[in-house]
Amino acid sequence: MTMPETIVIGTGNAHKVVEIRDALRSVPVKLLDLTAFADVPEVIEDRDSFAGNASKKACEIAQALGCWVMADDSGLVVDALGGAPGIYSARYAGEHGDYKANNEKLLREMAGVPEEKRGARFVCVIALADPVGKVAFTVEGIFEGKIAQKEIGENGFGYDPVFYPPEQGRTVAEMTLEEKNRVSHRALALKAFRKRLLGM
Repeated sequence: MTMPETIVIGTGNAHKVVEIRDALRSVPVKLLDLTAFADVPEVIEDRDSFAGNASKKACEIAQALGCWVMADDSGLVVDALGGAPGIYSARYAGEHGDYKANNEKLLREMAGVPEEKRGARFVCVIALADPVGKVAFTVEGIFEGKIAQKEIGENGFGYDPVFYPPEQGRTVAEMTLEEKNRVSHRALALKAFRKRLLGM
């Protein structure tokens, strides 16, 4: 299998598109995003894992557009909450993509949890599907850290203000995009994705 000339980034999330384009800028492949297409199906994320949702998104969009498509599913896994919010990270507080409400709910549920039990990790799985909707491969990235006591920082999106990787000494929302793109779950998954892509 040869490396595709063009890959569609299968997300409507502008923040993710920026991170993906930045991470893959040195790969000799043309990257399009969904704004280049008129009729993109709304994919129902009803699988029970990040890999399942990423694969479903990539396959359904690839079939609809007849293009190579990469799609990811990612989320926050918190030990003290039994793995929640997990695959429901984007709609944890009810409405999809309400970052502020999601963070507030998480901090409420973590209130009183001692420092040593605040372990968490961001997980990202990226799937690449061919133009007929068959998965070529999936890769995974995991970013270990803790849940902070309060929201800190203005950068990033999602749970970045409450996720504290001890090695960095600050929340992800206090890091620059360049710093984040070296260590985050999506950065690690994209690094693995890039390697697999170049090996095709």
